[in-house]
Amino acid sequence: MTNDIDTLATALYVKIDDAVKAWPDLAPWRPKVGIAPTLSDAELVTLAVMSALLGFTSERHWLRYARAHLTGMFPYLPGQSGYNKRLRKASSLLKHVIRMLAADTTLWSDDVWVIDSTPVECGRSRETAKRSALAGWAEYGYCASHSRYFWGLRLHLLCTLGGLPIAFALTGAKADERDILQGMLDHAPELLTGRPGQTIIGDKNYYGREFEQNLTDGDIRLLRPARKGEPERAGSALFKPLRQTIESINQTFKGQLDLERHAGRTPSGVIARVLARILALTAAIWHNDKTGQPIKRSLIAYDH
Repeated sequence: MTNDIDTLATALYVKIDDAVKAWPDLAPWRPKVGIAPTLSDAELVTLAVMSALLGFTSERHWLRYARAHLTGMFPYLPGQSGYNKRLRKASSLLKHVIRMLAADTTLWSDDVWVIDSTPVECGRSRETAKRSALAGWAEYGYCASHSRYFWGLRLHLLCTLGGLPIAFALTGAKADERDILQGMLDHAPELLTGRPGQTIIGDKNYYGREFEQNLTDGDIRLLRPARKGEPERAGSALFKPLRQTIESINQTFKGQLDLERHAGRTPSGVIARVLARILALTAAIWHNDKTGQPIKRSLIAYDH
């Protein structure tokens, strides 16, 4: 099978369309009486994924490009305002499709996960921090990996060593990473069903006797580097190469999917744009897996 953006888009559209037909409740709510949308929900989500993979950070520029090059695939395209409103209302569908595609890969059964968080900058000026609709959720934080302060959010990502998203959360910059991991696992207990002794690898921030005991009680094995004053912990030889793996996954989001150039100005706008990027990576891994590609996380075939 040809491995390019068109074949991925076609396969993704069919997968989503079948899911929405099988479970109509997945579609965003709309009145039973009224004009049916000309652009289907499956087409909308497929458009959002293609936009992220092709590197568009402006919805206006993306729709202009789509009208010039993609009318054969999408006979009708809404205006920028309509596209934006519908995408924001489709957040639940985006989350469902992420899980649906992830579970339909061979990577889903991996018995080792990695957990990390990365900044999602939302502004740089003091006036932005004061006036933005994101104020109160977005906040000042520090990124130790790159030794910089930022104003915005954090994307917490639990994924396989191959970069497949298993669970994720978007929080304020100062949120406790241990609480977020525990919350993700509590919110989706089905993730651990049939996974006795699942291993999670994190950095030094995932520490604490009570926290680690809670994971142990859930039959989860936590591996992390030793903190200052602690004796050497199991698996220490693995942490340095695994750190490069985690940074590589984060770089895929930032360097190729423009995570920090999301251009969202409201909570619902940021959520929709971040979800579209997580779905874009998941869809690429899913399609690479189905077509037998050796590197599942490669986006090279889909960025042009």
